Amino acid sequence: MSKIVYSYYVLDVVHKGHLLMMKNSKALAGEGGQLVVGVLTDEACMEKKPKPIISFEERLQIAEAIRYVDVAIPQNEYSPYENIINIKPDILMESESHKEKDIDNMRKVVSTWGGKVIVLPYYPYQSSTDIKNKIKEGKDEKVVYDDGSSHST
Repeated sequence: MSKIVYSYYVLDVVHKGHLLMMKNSKALAGEGGQLVVGVLTDEACMEKKPKPIISFEERLQIAEAIRYVDVAIPQNEYSPYENIINIKPDILMESESHKEKDIDNMRKVVSTWGGKVIVLPYYPYQSSTDIKNKIKEGKDEKVVYDDGSSHST
């Protein structure tokens, strides 16, 4: 059965964790389903994080270019509340990196139309913040993935 799945990102630095979340989200949408990706505006991001380096327009284009994404839309607040109220997805994807209280609030909202929240583990091998810090510090470190592959960052 096809579903609408909503997942959201900053996408200032795209890494394997983002792609895995999108791939899993698209799989949950099922045959004929849609993955709708919210891209946080600069203002939304700055509610909790520094201003992204890459412009919002470019980050939106990056999201649109990723093969798992059917539709990319602006997310004007850090919370996905406004977008999920408008879209009413069958599934809202969350990361365990978000506060449990915030996730519980989203569960209450999506349950009003029979939707559910799925929380995936935070990808531990990469983070956009860590990548930016390594670039600033000029570090070249090897990252080893759970499948045994590795690359320098």
